[in-house]
Amino acid sequence: MIESTRLLDRQIKMLGMVAAVFLLAACSSGPDTSTGANRQVGQPYSVNGATYVPREAPGYDTIGIASWYGKRYHGRRTASGEIFDMNSGTAAHRTLPFGTRVQVTNLENGRSAVLKINDRGPFVRRRIIDVSRRAAQELGFVHQGTARVRVRIVQPAPG
Repeated sequence: MIESTRLLDRQIKMLGMVAAVFLLAACSSGPDTSTGANRQVGQPYSVNGATYVPREAPGYDTIGIASWYGKRYHGRRTASGEIFDMNSGTAAHRTLPFGTRVQVTNLENGRSAVLKINDRGPFVRRRIIDVSRRAAQELGFVHQGTARVRVRIVQPAPG
Protein backbone atom coordinates (compact mmCIF):
# COMPACT_ATOMS: atom_id res chain seq x y z
CA MET A 1 0.00 0.00 0.00
CA ILE A 2 2.76 2.46 0.94
CA GLU A 3 4.66 1.62 -2.24
CA SER A 4 1.63 2.28 -4.46
CA THR A 5 1.06 5.62 -2.67
CA ARG A 6 4.68 6.62 -3.37
CA LEU A 7 4.30 5.59 -7.00
CA LEU A 8 1.10 7.63 -7.28
CA ASP A 9 2.86 10.64 -5.68
CA ARG A 10 5.72 10.38 -8.21
CA GLN A 11 3.27 10.10 -11.09
CA ILE A 12 1.39 13.19 -9.89
CA LYS A 13 4.66 15.14 -9.55
CA MET A 14 5.72 14.05 -13.04
CA LEU A 15 2.35 15.08 -14.46
CA GLY A 16 2.74 18.47 -12.76
CA MET A 17 6.18 18.95 -14.30
CA VAL A 18 4.91 17.98 -17.75
CA ALA A 19 2.03 20.43 -17.37
CA ALA A 20 4.45 23.17 -16.32
CA VAL A 21 6.61 22.53 -19.38
CA PHE A 22 3.58 22.80 -21.66
CA LEU A 23 2.45 26.01 -19.94
CA LEU A 24 5.91 27.55 -20.32
CA ALA A 25 6.02 26.53 -23.96
CA ALA A 26 2.62 28.14 -24.53
CA CYS A 27 3.89 31.35 -22.93
CA SER A 28 7.20 31.33 -24.74
CA SER A 29 8.04 34.06 -27.12
CA GLY A 30 6.53 33.93 -30.51
CA PRO A 31 5.14 36.67 -32.63
CA ASP A 32 2.30 38.64 -31.13
CA THR A 33 -0.33 38.07 -33.78
CA SER A 34 -1.77 41.55 -33.36
CA THR A 35 1.40 43.64 -33.66
CA GLY A 36 4.42 41.37 -34.11
CA ALA A 37 5.89 43.03 -31.02
CA ASN A 38 7.81 41.20 -28.31
CA ARG A 39 9.00 38.37 -30.53
CA GLN A 40 12.10 36.94 -28.93
CA VAL A 41 15.07 37.18 -31.29
CA GLY A 42 17.84 35.40 -29.47
CA GLN A 43 18.41 33.38 -26.37
CA PRO A 44 18.09 34.99 -22.94
CA TYR A 45 21.45 35.43 -21.25
CA SER A 46 22.76 36.51 -17.84
CA VAL A 47 25.57 38.89 -16.93
CA ASN A 48 26.49 39.92 -13.38
CA GLY A 49 23.33 38.34 -11.96
CA ALA A 50 20.95 40.13 -14.37
CA THR A 51 19.06 38.27 -17.10
CA TYR A 52 18.41 39.90 -20.47
CA VAL A 53 15.90 38.74 -23.08
CA PRO A 54 16.57 39.94 -26.64
CA ARG A 55 13.35 41.22 -28.24
CA GLU A 56 12.14 43.30 -31.11
CA ALA A 57 11.22 46.74 -29.88
CA PRO A 58 9.20 48.64 -32.49
CA GLY A 59 9.29 52.35 -31.76
CA TYR A 60 12.35 52.07 -29.48
CA ASP A 61 13.41 55.64 -28.68
CA THR A 62 15.42 56.12 -25.49
CA ILE A 63 17.67 58.72 -23.90
CA GLY A 64 20.61 57.66 -21.76
CA ILE A 65 24.37 57.37 -21.54
CA ALA A 66 26.54 55.92 -24.30
CA SER A 67 30.10 54.71 -23.94
CA TRP A 68 32.53 53.32 -26.49
CA TYR A 69 34.87 50.39 -26.86
CA GLY A 70 37.78 49.81 -29.18
CA LYS A 71 41.29 48.42 -29.20
CA ARG A 72 40.87 45.88 -26.40
CA TYR A 73 38.10 44.10 -28.36
CA HIS A 74 39.31 44.83 -31.92
CA GLY A 75 39.51 41.59 -33.91
CA ARG A 76 37.53 39.56 -31.37
CA ARG A 77 34.25 37.85 -32.14
CA THR A 78 31.13 39.76 -31.09
CA ALA A 79 28.03 38.15 -29.59
CA SER A 80 26.51 38.08 -33.10
CA GLY A 81 29.49 36.10 -34.39
CA GLU A 82 30.95 38.98 -36.41
CA ILE A 83 34.53 40.07 -35.89
CA PHE A 84 34.58 43.40 -34.05
CA ASP A 85 36.13 46.24 -36.02
CA MET A 86 36.60 49.37 -33.94
CA ASN A 87 36.76 51.37 -37.18
CA SER A 88 33.25 50.40 -38.31
CA GLY A 89 29.85 51.85 -37.45
CA THR A 90 28.62 49.27 -34.97
CA ALA A 91 27.22 49.15 -31.47
CA ALA A 92 26.34 46.87 -28.58
CA HIS A 93 22.90 46.82 -26.98
CA ARG A 94 21.58 44.53 -24.26
CA THR A 95 18.37 43.41 -25.99
CA LEU A 96 17.85 44.84 -29.50
CA PRO A 97 18.11 42.20 -32.24
CA PHE A 98 21.39 41.83 -34.09
CA GLY A 99 21.27 43.68 -37.41
CA THR A 100 18.97 46.42 -36.10
CA ARG A 101 20.07 49.86 -37.29
CA VAL A 102 19.81 52.64 -34.75
CA GLN A 103 20.36 56.35 -34.99
CA VAL A 104 22.45 57.56 -32.07
CA THR A 105 22.40 61.31 -31.45
CA ASN A 106 24.79 63.02 -29.06
CA LEU A 107 22.50 65.39 -27.16
CA GLU A 108 25.43 67.57 -26.11
CA ASN A 109 26.52 68.53 -29.64
CA GLY A 110 23.73 67.35 -32.00
CA ARG A 111 25.95 64.96 -33.98
CA SER A 112 24.40 61.66 -35.01
CA ALA A 113 25.32 58.37 -36.67
CA VAL A 114 23.41 55.32 -37.87
CA LEU A 115 24.93 52.17 -36.38
CA LYS A 116 24.33 48.43 -36.68
CA ILE A 117 23.76 46.41 -33.50
CA ASN A 118 26.14 43.44 -33.60
CA ASP A 119 27.11 42.87 -29.97
CA ARG A 120 25.73 42.74 -26.42
CA GLY A 121 26.36 45.34 -23.75
CA PRO A 122 26.89 47.70 -22.08
CA PHE A 123 26.84 46.06 -18.68
CA VAL A 124 27.60 49.21 -16.73
CA ARG A 125 24.75 50.76 -14.76
CA ARG A 126 22.76 53.52 -16.49
CA ARG A 127 24.44 53.07 -19.88
CA ILE A 128 22.14 52.19 -22.75
CA ILE A 129 24.55 51.57 -25.63
CA ASP A 130 28.23 50.92 -26.34
CA VAL A 131 29.48 52.19 -29.69
CA SER A 132 32.63 51.48 -31.69
CA ARG A 133 35.55 53.89 -31.52
CA ARG A 134 34.72 55.20 -35.00
CA ALA A 135 31.14 55.92 -33.93
CA ALA A 136 32.37 57.72 -30.81
CA GLN A 137 34.61 59.86 -33.05
CA GLU A 138 31.68 60.67 -35.36
CA LEU A 139 29.51 61.49 -32.35
CA GLY A 140 32.25 63.64 -30.84
CA PHE A 141 32.76 61.95 -27.48
CA VAL A 142 35.80 59.74 -28.00
CA HIS A 143 37.89 61.88 -25.61
CA GLN A 144 35.22 62.16 -22.89
CA GLY A 145 34.43 58.43 -22.99
CA THR A 146 30.69 58.84 -22.48
CA ALA A 147 27.92 61.11 -23.68
CA ARG A 148 24.22 61.67 -23.15
CA VAL A 149 22.52 60.29 -26.27
CA ARG A 150 19.20 59.50 -27.86
CA VAL A 151 18.94 56.04 -29.44
CA ARG A 152 16.11 55.22 -31.82
CA ILE A 153 15.51 52.42 -34.28
CA VAL A 154 15.65 53.47 -37.91
CA GLN A 155 15.62 49.97 -39.44
CA PRO A 156 14.55 46.75 -37.71
CA ALA A 157 16.72 43.67 -37.98
CA PRO A 158 16.29 41.74 -41.22
CA GLY A 159 13.96 38.77 -41.14
